[in-house]
Amino acid sequence: MIRKATTMKTLLALAAVAAMLAPLPALAQSTGAPGEVIDALHQAAREADGATYFSLFTPDARFIGTDATERWTVEEFEAYATPYFSRGQGWDYRVVSREIAILPLDCRCVAVFDEVLENASYGTTRGSGVLRLTEDGWKIEQYVLSFAVPNDVARDVVALIRARETTQP
Repeated sequence: MIRKATTMKTLLALAAVAAMLAPLPALAQSTGAPGEVIDALHQAAREADGATYFSLFTPDARFIGTDATERWTVEEFEAYATPYFSRGQGWDYRVVSREIAILPLDCRCVAVFDEVLENASYGTTRGSGVLRLTEDGWKIEQYVLSFAVPNDVARDVVALIRARETTQP
């Protein structure tokens, strides 16, 4: 009986080790790692490929733009972007650097990121957001685009914004 219990414990221990060493399930690999999804998002925007671009978001995702009024659902952002994409006009943000962390939740199903981007019109910008592991792979839950304002000109930029806010209805 002792030998049988020891064998069972050994088998359970081996199964536990195998489970810990196993790669993410196939569904997690179907659309690649979070970084690959973000890269695909930027590539689709560059190519004005709206179908691919919006397929990378969860259905309840949000896109938060640089203007304080720009907090869009996926549907709202798609309605805004579709006329541009249909004319072949996308946007090109090139990744300079990026940090990604998969949160240490039991499911390892949430990733957060921030990235420095370069854009011909806006110069250095930042992107940040959250990805969620879904049945269809990693999807973007939230993306935030912001301007990177150097500290030494921040007060001047804030003054311009405040002046504009007071002159507009």
